[in-house]
Amino acid sequence: MPHRNDMDAMSSKHSEQSFFRYNRVAKVPLGIDDDDSFMDMSDEAAHLKPRQQHWANKMQFVLACIGYSVGLGNVWRFPYMCYKSGGGVFLVPYCIILFICSIPLLFMELSVGQYTGRGPIGALGQLCPLFKGAGLASVVVSFLMSTYYSVIIGYSIYYFFTSFKTEMPWIDCNNRWNTPDCWVPQRKEMNTTAPDTSRTPSEEFFENKVLQISAGLEYPGMMRWELFACLVCAWLMVYFATWKSIKSSAKVRYFTATFPFVLIIILMFRAVTLDGAAEGLRFFFRPNWSELKNANVWINAASQNFNSLGITFGSMISFASYNKYNNNILRDTISVSLVNMGTSLLVGIFAFSTLGNLALEQNTNVRDVIGDGPGMIFVVYPQAMAKMPYAQLWAVMFFFMLLCLGLNSQFAIVEVVVTSIQDGFPRWIKRHLGYHEIVVLFVCVISCLFGLPNIIQGGIYYFQLMDHYAASVTIMFLAFCQMIAIAWFYGTGRLSKNVKQMTGKAPSFYLKSCWLVLGPCLLFAIWVLSLINYKEPTYHNGRYTYPDWAYGIGWMFASLSLICIPGYAIINFMRSSGDSFWERIKVTLRPNIYECKICGEHHCEHDYPEQEQYMLAQELGNVYKPTTIKSSLHHSQQPAYNAMHASNTAPHGVHTEYTYQSKEEQATQPTTDQHSVK
Repeated sequence: MPHRNDMDAMSSKHSEQSFFRYNRVAKVPLGIDDDDSFMDMSDEAAHLKPRQQHWANKMQFVLACIGYSVGLGNVWRFPYMCYKSGGGVFLVPYCIILFICSIPLLFMELSVGQYTGRGPIGALGQLCPLFKGAGLASVVVSFLMSTYYSVIIGYSIYYFFTSFKTEMPWIDCNNRWNTPDCWVPQRKEMNTTAPDTSRTPSEEFFENKVLQISAGLEYPGMMRWELFACLVCAWLMVYFATWKSIKSSAKVRYFTATFPFVLIIILMFRAVTLDGAAEGLRFFFRPNWSELKNANVWINAASQNFNSLGITFGSMISFASYNKYNNNILRDTISVSLVNMGTSLLVGIFAFSTLGNLALEQNTNVRDVIGDGPGMIFVVYPQAMAKMPYAQLWAVMFFFMLLCLGLNSQFAIVEVVVTSIQDGFPRWIKRHLGYHEIVVLFVCVISCLFGLPNIIQGGIYYFQLMDHYAASVTIMFLAFCQMIAIAWFYGTGRLSKNVKQMTGKAPSFYLKSCWLVLGPCLLFAIWVLSLINYKEPTYHNGRYTYPDWAYGIGWMFASLSLICIPGYAIINFMRSSGDSFWERIKVTLRPNIYECKICGEHHCEHDYPEQEQYMLAQELGNVYKPTTIKSSLHHSQQPAYNAMHASNTAPHGVHTEYTYQSKEEQATQPTTDQHSVK
């Protein structure tokens, strides 16, 4: 056979490599575990290992990412941010930031999560311990978001059950909560103009009936017990969908991630047929170029990018940590980015077509048709549902869709917090809580309690304050720190090597240049502009101005996440070894990635050493000649070697050493017993 010698050489080389790998384990006296950190998951090094739980199939991971992208970040936040930023001009910085920062950063997060097999705290702590606080900051932001994202789910539950009434209460002004300012939109040909202080029925229903809104944050008012019940129902659904980790939440996403996408397409086609839709679409797609110099447009575009894709919130790192080692990261990045961008456009077409219709009926322009605010979706969309045939059916389906979207987003956020707690405090969790279900219950109860201020009569002011400072002001700085930690200190060379080990192909020049130069420069410039052109938030187009102490509360929310970065850096610096300042800095910048004690790889089959011993014993059975070594005069050792039970059955001081012999040595050596005693 022509290639027989080459095959023998390859087999011999593989056997020698296996022999040396085996010797590193086999020469340890059986029954004595000098360093069992790679055996016992409770050891200090165990939290560095990749997690062993994975998605059941590829579709579950894709649906998790798509479910987050087609979540509240797009349907609720995108139209609100776009309308607030002036319409079409918002799309220009949105697309620029998407291709320079968001897509490369998404690829980076998926790579880091898949390679380390850990959440944001564990992943960044392994790659660059000095910036481990950036991972903790992401978890803090996700926790703060979970406290008020659940309120959106509670609103959706309230509207969902209200939609079953024979006459939907947001259609006319004949209800007890309506004021003299309530004005039903009329057709343009009826030659009626809305008064300056007019309010639509849907707006009065949301503020006067659902919220029973107070005069300001300084007037907190009473608890809205109807909303409290809806909030508790929301957290119960979140808990029972996530209490088994990805095993339970992944099954729920088969429905919650696909149904909203189908309904959005149907509603979009219906909205573009409304009268006045063309004017709304013109406002959405035709940019006012002079607005590009406004820093808030760029800030809102960056914030929306990161919110919709889950970047720097830790969601994508946590999702990718459950991937298999050789998963195709690039394909996932492209598919999630395209779905996210497509969904944003579909939702924008739907929302602004409806706004164009409302502007036509109120004889006003699209820019002034409603006030901006976090409740925009509950003012515009109910009004749009009322104009459709079979309005009640469409309203039920829409708010059920909104409920599914909220659950998708909340699943991701809760998963980040739970995963990070388990990665960061494995010993404490194992000792005090024990079960994963109890950890999830603990997180859900705490988040629910922190969300209660959002459902008092002045809660909507608190809601907007937290959303502005916790999810917008700090997010760009976190993204900048994350890029610096991974691309500059860990190094694009190391990251490219990790990606090539997993997928067989290194990242492109486009991704590397965005990681090193373009992304950090753009993020830093936007962050500086946001500080220079900082404008304090207001409610309802400036009609309400927050008191000074409220802005102090807002900056306290922002500092809760920002303080984690320098705080954790100081802690790691003080704990590091070294005589001088620069030695300690070098230690904290050195990667702390788990490496197998047998082969030196991060991902391998040696996480179960007894199983590996058994596999190698079978592999080497016909190549190596075992020699039993005894430190005492006991000769009762059986000739058969069972590696699976070696550490439990062998006496101290006894181990088996394998000696390699070539075919020539075997031929010249006289026949002896298989075992000899030294």
